[in-house]
Amino acid sequence: MSNYDHLIDATAARLGNVLQRHGLNVSAAESCTGGGICEAITRVSGSSAWFQTGFVTYANQSKSRWLGVHEGDLQAHGAVSEPVVRAMASGALAAAEADIAVAVSGIAGPDGGTAEKPVGTVWFAWALRDGTVSSGCRRLQGNRREVRAQTVLHSLEGLIKAAEQLAVSQSST
Repeated sequence: MSNYDHLIDATAARLGNVLQRHGLNVSAAESCTGGGICEAITRVSGSSAWFQTGFVTYANQSKSRWLGVHEGDLQAHGAVSEPVVRAMASGALAAAEADIAVAVSGIAGPDGGTAEKPVGTVWFAWALRDGTVSSGCRRLQGNRREVRAQTVLHSLEGLIKAAEQLAVSQSST
């Protein structure tokens, strides 16, 4: 159990409330978290009402095969990059027929870091069914478990923000 578990639980429950209130559903495409986002979401009782599927695409071949990430992007930028997570999020959104999808790819450590992409580097992307895709990179601190937990937490927080954004855009149309 990590120091983040209670915060993750509370954030996942908050996400569920927002999604249910607006009739939305989510999907996740995960690499460095290995299913942690999906696990956090499904800790919430009743989550089947707003979560249907997720993708753990740890290997580059899986990112291409299941999410449609172009191999050229993987070769040119690496798995831990903005083009790759944006494609992962869009691919998960389409494959799951979801309203919102999150994607993460990062270096949780303790090995694998470079000067350009040190341990703790994580790229995030959120795709919305209205075509909006936002992304960002964070440099997280801590051991492998802590980096993964922070990644899950930030992903859930971003899903809440994306759900609220999508709800506002729906109400104005």
